[in-house]
Amino acid sequence: MITKELWGKTPSGEEIFLYTLTNSKGAYVKVSSVGAGIVEVVVPDKDGALADVVLGYPEAASYFGDGPCSGKVPGRYANRVALGKFTLDGVEYALPINNGPNHLHGGPEGFQNKVWESREHEGGVEFLYYSEAGEQGYPGAVKTVARYDWSEDSELRLTLTAESDAPTVINLTNHAYFNLNGEGNGDILGHILRLNASEYLPTDDTQIPLGESEPVAGTPMDFVSGKPIGQDINADFEPLKIGKGYDHCWVIDGAEPGQLQFCAELYAPESGRCLEIYTTQPGVQVYTGNWLSGCPAGKNGHIYEDYTGVAIECQNYPDAPNKPDYPSPVLRPGEAYEQAIIFAFSTR
Repeated sequence: MITKELWGKTPSGEEIFLYTLTNSKGAYVKVSSVGAGIVEVVVPDKDGALADVVLGYPEAASYFGDGPCSGKVPGRYANRVALGKFTLDGVEYALPINNGPNHLHGGPEGFQNKVWESREHEGGVEFLYYSEAGEQGYPGAVKTVARYDWSEDSELRLTLTAESDAPTVINLTNHAYFNLNGEGNGDILGHILRLNASEYLPTDDTQIPLGESEPVAGTPMDFVSGKPIGQDINADFEPLKIGKGYDHCWVIDGAEPGQLQFCAELYAPESGRCLEIYTTQPGVQVYTGNWLSGCPAGKNGHIYEDYTGVAIECQNYPDAPNKPDYPSPVLRPGEAYEQAIIFAFSTR
């Protein structure tokens, strides 16, 4: 079942809609036209008690310009582009600098801070955003659709598609923060994280990848067999000192374009909730909410502190527009960008 409600208006009068997708078991998801964002995911724990496992805000207005980019679809290029510059077909493009010396998540007026058009369509909800040529410095006019489907088995599928009228670069993901004990219910350092990734991308001190991936074996970056997120987060390891925790891109083992691949599993022993993630994307950025303190007031009167949620962002690699050896982020006229992410919730 899908319901739609008016959730608010922007100062200029744009209407903001909130959709609720509910399955027959009573589990439900709420998604909003602000940044095509996930606002709530309410699923049962091992005892059948329902709770919202996604961080967020009680009002639509708080989703505009929030530092955490909570629950939304950032773009045109999610993650970082070094020095806000890239060259495509011999032309250099300059993007806004909004993260140290770099460009992050499409800039301050990225897709995540736009009101998308929306509709209920064939059992799911679709959000559409049309990005003009030159918006935030990017070439080409791009039409992007984010579609959410919610299954009887509590699987949330996000399909991201785009097309452009001129060569451009694109990288889309979802930036939801999960706490499987319930949002506002402590930190996620005891959550067990397992990643289908035997290599990660080391970065410089501004979090731009240096180039080649390196093995995780023997380092605090190793989540191959699963471990508590907090086990090594304070290790004497330079990559963790740079970002005050995990904020890195892992290379998904066995990733092939267009093929769904197991990416990650997050498990909260306390609640028994489990989240499995599958994707067509080549990489996954894991961000342990290292700078959540000071973000807008959360839902239900909760104040989020650092490490109270973890974002598991399936995407292309950071700075791929400047790294020819990385999977190409280039989208040309006549081509279709299409990626999928599945968030599958269960208990054990």
